[in-house]
Amino acid sequence: MSDTVQGEGEAQDLGVWGWIKSIVSWFVLLLLLAILALTIVVPRLTGSTPYTVLTGSMRPTYPPGTLIVVKPQDPTTLGVGDAITFQKESGNPEVVTHRIIESRQNSKGERTFVTQGDANPSRDQNPVVMEQVRGKVWYSVPYLGYVNNVITGKQRATMITVVVGGLFLYAGWMFVGAFRDRSRGGDGEPGSDRTENADTAGGPVSPGGSTNLATADTVQFAAPRVAPSPQQRFLDADTVVIPRIDAHHRAP
Repeated sequence: MSDTVQGEGEAQDLGVWGWIKSIVSWFVLLLLLAILALTIVVPRLTGSTPYTVLTGSMRPTYPPGTLIVVKPQDPTTLGVGDAITFQKESGNPEVVTHRIIESRQNSKGERTFVTQGDANPSRDQNPVVMEQVRGKVWYSVPYLGYVNNVITGKQRATMITVVVGGLFLYAGWMFVGAFRDRSRGGDGEPGSDRTENADTAGGPVSPGGSTNLATADTVQFAAPRVAPSPQQRFLDADTVVIPRIDAHHRAP
């Protein structure tokens, strides 16, 4: 009986461990796919541009190392409180991401924005004109900006192909492994039942004909036993004692 219980416990542990590995593997897979989508796929499909925050002027919202995705937007729809990415000077590719704190319009109807970093004590010196605005910050991903700096140009397309293909292969391998582990756990169950049945079948049988209660799958109530008579006790004895007759007790 102890071997049977141990086999069932090992099969159960194997099944639980297989489920845990499967859940963790799928979680890691989905996490990697989400990161890949947020940093590369979504910006490409929407025409947005990923940037890396290099300074602490926008702490604590966008600390250094944060990846921000800037989506093009009509400057006339922007307002106070929006975080925008703009050129420091018209025609200069270098950009800055600060927050609009004031919107102005001159007599000619031209709008300009006064900006300031969240962590800066003072506003930016020069107002931002419409032509300098690259877009509004759509979303951000902490700590992925450094990775974005390393992967540029054609490396992005290559990375998409390699990473997506590798993730699908990894997912298939983990799925097959989890299925194999669960199959092994399931194969042990019928054997455990057979062993238990065999132990039950080979168990001791009481004189009344009922199966031993310690090993029986179904408990049966034995009929009450009646105390045996002296003659029955004599017949059931393992050893029959015959009195010895000595010579001096022989009949004449």
